[in-house]
Amino acid sequence: MSKILYLILIPGICLSSLAQAVNMQINPEAKSFKYSRTIEKERPKLAAETQRLIAAYRQNPSSENLNALRKQIEKNYDKVVARKKAKLEESKKTARERSKIAEMETIVNEMLLDRENRINQTLSRFTDTRLTPGARNTKDGFLPVLGAARNVYIAYAPVTNEEYALFLKETGRKAPQNWKSSMMFREKEKYPVVSVSYADAEAYCRWLSEKDGNTAYRLPTEKEWELAAGHMPKDADFNSGENKGLTPVRAYEQTLSASGAVDMWGNVWEWTSTQKVLPSGEKGLAVKGGAWNSPRTGCRTENRNEIRNPSIGYDNVGFRIIRETRQKTAF
Repeated sequence: MSKILYLILIPGICLSSLAQAVNMQINPEAKSFKYSRTIEKERPKLAAETQRLIAAYRQNPSSENLNALRKQIEKNYDKVVARKKAKLEESKKTARERSKIAEMETIVNEMLLDRENRINQTLSRFTDTRLTPGARNTKDGFLPVLGAARNVYIAYAPVTNEEYALFLKETGRKAPQNWKSSMMFREKEKYPVVSVSYADAEAYCRWLSEKDGNTAYRLPTEKEWELAAGHMPKDADFNSGENKGLTPVRAYEQTLSASGAVDMWGNVWEWTSTQKVLPSGEKGLAVKGGAWNSPRTGCRTENRNEIRNPSIGYDNVGFRIIRETRQKTAF
């Protein structure tokens, strides 16, 4: 007996359920929506017209060329919103879990409310003179934060246990509470350091700054972090819901952020220097990127509802640093 005929003979199977059973197949590559036919692991390449307008602005940075580029970015963005809305309507008909519909509703509403900010961020990236074919390649462990100040660069990966151990050795500062006998866990040298407070992270940055007199190191602001991360591809591979704990910072190095950095989503939340007050009245510092035990939607770049007490170290919060080169002053 064929599969279709067998389903028809089962009491209680309606035609809509039959259509779903026949047409919907689990996509093993889909991370967020397992029945999705489209996979998004990286951001799509820029369309030819967008590339042309970027080149035109580079050649002649006039207000006219800037406005033309902005209009194209708006057009591109609205097309994405339209696709997300269509996906939402499809989910309402096919999703077997109400939570998946709620996730897509959150994404669509967020895109509508945050439209102006995201368009401005994209415009600032496209008009950054550091946007070159090799902008996402690093030779010294730092990458330009396109759209931020021209002298701002972000670390390729979060600070690791190995790197933090060198800081402790030279400064005598107290080790994180999860290190046994003040020693890092064996074979976890390449894991992100956690259980460090905001003050600990700041102290690490000061130490680096003192070692390099020509460069200042600090924690990113929430805006800088978002510019460096860019859009989180919905099916990108990273450590969220796939493991039972932390992984090395390069475990998913095939997944790159907009700046070319790794491990920006999942694994550990990352401290920022941005103070926030949530609608509930709770105060703290913004953390970004989600952790290994976060839902994938919580790892989204645009999630701005997570804060932490800066005086506490958390077992799923680490940090990534900004390198700010000193700008030369013209006399």
